[in-house]
Amino acid sequence: MLSALMTIIAVLMISVTPSITAINIIIPQQQQAFAIQGDTTTPTTNAACGQVVEGLVELNSDLNCSGDGLIVAADSSTIRLNGHTIRGLGPDSSKIGISVGSKEGVRIEGKGTIEQFQIGIFASGAKGTSITSMTLRENQIGIFSTGIENLQGMQNIITRNNIGFASHSSNGLQLDENLVSGNQLAGITLNATDDSLLSKNNVRESENGIFVDSESNGNRIESNDLLRNTVDLNNANGLATNVNSNIFSDNNCETSNPSGLCTTSSNYLQPRQRPG
Repeated sequence: MLSALMTIIAVLMISVTPSITAINIIIPQQQQAFAIQGDTTTPTTNAACGQVVEGLVELNSDLNCSGDGLIVAADSSTIRLNGHTIRGLGPDSSKIGISVGSKEGVRIEGKGTIEQFQIGIFASGAKGTSITSMTLRENQIGIFSTGIENLQGMQNIITRNNIGFASHSSNGLQLDENLVSGNQLAGITLNATDDSLLSKNNVRESENGIFVDSESNGNRIESNDLLRNTVDLNNANGLATNVNSNIFSDNNCETSNPSGLCTTSSNYLQPRQRPG
């Protein structure tokens, strides 16, 4: 199972990174003139699939995309889905719902849904990306960050993906109060990711609830509910936590590798209350 998880992440690193790099360098002139407002007080409301956008974007309808969804082209942009859905052709389509390249302070806000993409939200080389109140479902990976600093993910529903949230070569992430359920291989996985906080998440019904690899150091995994996963908490497939200095505390779960990472052990664990 772990080899399958790592293979998926490696393949996605190869397949999506070049396209994001190209997007950051080359913006087609016709799309640029149509999409970029340059004034966050005047929102773009008629965004289309594959559009390069910046500033304030507020969807006024669903997007059914045969290719990529939206491509963020400027710092401090905000994408608000306003209850709408960005939908792709399926998790094997090699397409991305929302792409954030090397930009700072980008916000993606729900309520709204991104579904049926290889990656729902892909952030590469960005700083301070914020993802709140979104639903990401039926993608290969719901959210994938690589080379990113200080991503925040709060109160999202990440469900029925192959992997819910995956991070690679990132640091300073903060994932709080997310419902991560029914993701096949892993709910949350950190790879070469340091100094991050995973707190008050409800992670259930995956092969691995939270997986942290041997190259991820100084992370805090605390006060999470992990229910009905094959392995609820997995520190590098059984690596002692003092080797990579990860801290696991007050996690409500049954099974861990190595053993002893769960605070509560019961056949009928109940999740702690979450804000609505």
